[in-house]
Amino acid sequence: MRFADTPHRRFNPLTGEWVLVSPHRLQRPWQGQREDVARESRPAHDPGCYLCPGNTRAGGVRNPDYAGTFVFDNDFPALLPEGAAEQSEESGLLIARTERGICRVVCFSPRHDLSLAGLDLSAIRGLVDTWTDEFRALAARDFVRYVQIFENKGEMMGCSNPHPHGQIWATETVPDEPAREDACQREHFARRGRTLIGEVLELECAHGERVVCANHSWVAWVPFWAKWPFETLLAPRRAVADMTLLDGPERDGLADILSRLTRCYDALFACLFPYTMGFHQAPTDGKAHPHWHLHAHFYPPLLRSATVRKFMVGFEMLATPQRDLTPEAAAGMLRARL
Repeated sequence: MRFADTPHRRFNPLTGEWVLVSPHRLQRPWQGQREDVARESRPAHDPGCYLCPGNTRAGGVRNPDYAGTFVFDNDFPALLPEGAAEQSEESGLLIARTERGICRVVCFSPRHDLSLAGLDLSAIRGLVDTWTDEFRALAARDFVRYVQIFENKGEMMGCSNPHPHGQIWATETVPDEPAREDACQREHFARRGRTLIGEVLELECAHGERVVCANHSWVAWVPFWAKWPFETLLAPRRAVADMTLLDGPERDGLADILSRLTRCYDALFACLFPYTMGFHQAPTDGKAHPHWHLHAHFYPPLLRSATVRKFMVGFEMLATPQRDLTPEAAAGMLRARL
């Protein structure tokens, strides 16, 4: 790999941003913050957990005795579906607008002691079907323009409950990050007649050095432009705009790749590996989006061990993202744990 030991910048065509890579800095000693991320022992059912089957949530709502996935409207939502449209503006500079939305919680399993990595393939496939059904139902709401499916795993990622769960936020406008990806994918498709993710996926499969794992329909790799030390990108080999367009074997493939990748993360660091994960799909505005290619991002904060984390601070916040571990080295370390 060129620039393996030399500071250099890498371009992210999906967002139009650059990331600074400084591989020589891996030699520096670390005396910064360390975290205790050892595996914790949890019961299969916790009577004090508000997400476990049969338990009571805030406001007195009791969960059903669910056996698979369980979806409910968040008891403390960041967005509300009702409300009049209002706007304030001062000198064209201080601008605010109301935003409607729907926030849902998705419990992955009735088992309190498992994570996504601990679920069997049939359970993960059921979760994929649940995500798809929720996406379709929320996209059908007349005011919803974008549906964000995501999971925060681990306390350091802001997860308030260890029970395996994620969230779905449906918003009235397209959020900034997918909006940037929409613009870049649209421009690429207009210029080359192919999806940007599809072309990148072909290049990554041809090179192989950043591919972590793959199956008949999905590929997971550390992107060339990765910001986070062990960031990965997942995409189907066939270009589809959203989950509702995946066929049965492709849903099976997604369940398989999620299982393999999350188990790989846990094995690499010998802990319940923390991350933020989310799917980026086409806007739900009723228009055709041939330029969109469904994909998912995994953003883990840990750096060189199970205890050293890496947040975006200093130069990274004020100038441009920076990383020390090269994407090639990170992919090799992940592959070694498969």
